[in-house]
Amino acid sequence: MGDPRSYLGGLLTRLDSVHLAVRHQDGRLVAVGHLMPDGDRAEAALLVEDLWQNQGLGTRLLRHLGGHAVGHGWRAVYGLVLPGDERILAMLRRTSIPVQRVEEEGVTTVWADTGDIADALPLRRGRSRQPTRAGDW
Repeated sequence: MGDPRSYLGGLLTRLDSVHLAVRHQDGRLVAVGHLMPDGDRAEAALLVEDLWQNQGLGTRLLRHLGGHAVGHGWRAVYGLVLPGDERILAMLRRTSIPVQRVEEEGVTTVWADTGDIADALPLRRGRSRQPTRAGDW
């Protein structure tokens, strides 16, 4: 993977990418989520510090990323689940959104259509359901 300083700037400034973070009151980042455009789809990635897992941060980040994907008009959101990452698979099993999966060489690719994500988003007060940015909820 190399030194993150050599590629992180390019990732974070990529046009239409979305980056969200959860910061502890002392300023430390404890969770991050990313959406990276990939044609008419977007790749999602989540990282939650071990001590902060099982507290809903990943679920909330994924919900907001889904809202951004709908708002950007991408057709689907996908992610790669590495071997042994049972927590993300369990989180995806609990969602009301249909999630497809394919396993190849130990890596599981999961994806959901943004139409299904839009149907699961909460309605905005006083307005009909429309694709929105997560910050508008």
